[in-house]
Amino acid sequence: MGRTVNVGVIGVGRIGALHLRHLATRIPEAHVVAVADVRADIARQQAAAYGVPEVYEDAMRVVSHPEVEAVVVCSSTDTHADLIKAAAEAGKDIFCEKPIDLDLDRIDAALEAVSDAGVRLMVGFNRRFDRDFRRAKELVEGGAIGKPELLHIISRDPSPPPLEYLKVSGGIFLDMTIHDFDMARYLMGSEIVEVYTAGGVMVDPAIAEVGDLDTVVITLRFANGAIGTIDNSRRAAYGYDQRVEVFGSQGVVRTENEYPNTVWLADSQNVRRDLPLHFFMERYVEAYVEEMQTFIRCVAEDREPPVTGEDGRIAIALGMAARRSYEASRPVSLADHMSS
Repeated sequence: MGRTVNVGVIGVGRIGALHLRHLATRIPEAHVVAVADVRADIARQQAAAYGVPEVYEDAMRVVSHPEVEAVVVCSSTDTHADLIKAAAEAGKDIFCEKPIDLDLDRIDAALEAVSDAGVRLMVGFNRRFDRDFRRAKELVEGGAIGKPELLHIISRDPSPPPLEYLKVSGGIFLDMTIHDFDMARYLMGSEIVEVYTAGGVMVDPAIAEVGDLDTVVITLRFANGAIGTIDNSRRAAYGYDQRVEVFGSQGVVRTENEYPNTVWLADSQNVRRDLPLHFFMERYVEAYVEEMQTFIRCVAEDREPPVTGEDGRIAIALGMAARRSYEASRPVSLADHMSS
C-alpha cells in the first residue's frame, strides 16, 4: 500500500455519496478529511456516517483546507469549471465528475488553470474501469481481432431522468451519450472525426417540450477508417442495457450485460433468467471503486491519470457535433466543433 492521500469531497448527492463511501471504506490509501455540500444537513449526515471530521456548506472551505491534497468534485455541473480553477490555483489535484462544463470556453479556462498550476485533473468516465470493457480494450489493442473495422455500442437506461434534470443537463448527448463517445474512443484507439445523428422522442412527449430527445442512433467515422454506431434510449423496460461489440478483420469481441446472478431456468416452454442489473449504481459499482482508487494512486505515486481533461473536452465537443448533426440532418465534422 502506498502513502495516504488526504481528500476533500465537494457534493455528496447520489454520485458524491457513492465516491465518499468508497473513499472511506474501500480505498485504504485515501483519508477523507472534509466534505462540503450546499445542503448542510446532507453533508452532516454523510460526514457522520463515515467519520469525516470537517463539514462545510461552502465548497471553497474544502478547496482552501490546508490538509486537503486532492479534491473530488461531485457538485452540480455549473460549478465544476470554477471549482477546478480554484482547486488548481490552491495547488490541489482534482478528480471531477463529467462533464467539466457545457461550454468549451469555460472548459478551456479550467484546463489552462490546471496546466499553469502543474496539478493533475482526472475526469470521471468510470466505464473505462469496468472489467469487461477493459478486457475488450486489451483484446482489441493486442490484435486479437485483427484490424478493427466496426464498433457497436448499445447504451439504454431503464427510465428517463426527471424533467428538471434534463433542463440543466445539456440533453441526451451531453449527459448520456457522452459516456459512449468516450468508450468509442477508448475501445477503438482512434479519434472520431465525423458524426451523423438520427433521433426522436418515443418515450415521453414532455422530453420534447424541454428541447431534448430520448431515442438516438449516431453513426461514427474514425480517423483510422473504422465505422461505429451508438444507440441510446432513455427507456429499456427490462433494465440497464450496456453492451459493446468490436468487429475486426480476424474476429469479434463482445461484452454482455451484468446480472444479479448466473442462474437460469429452463422448462418445456421457456428458458428464463433474472433481468439485468437495474441501473448504473448497481452495474458499475466496482468500476467506480477502481476509478477512484486509480486517481488516489496517481496522486500518491506522482503520475498522470489515465483519463484527462482533454478527454473530457473531446467528449463535450462530440456531443455538440451530434446535436448539430441532428438539427441539420447531415454528417458533421468534429473539427468544426473543437474550437471554443
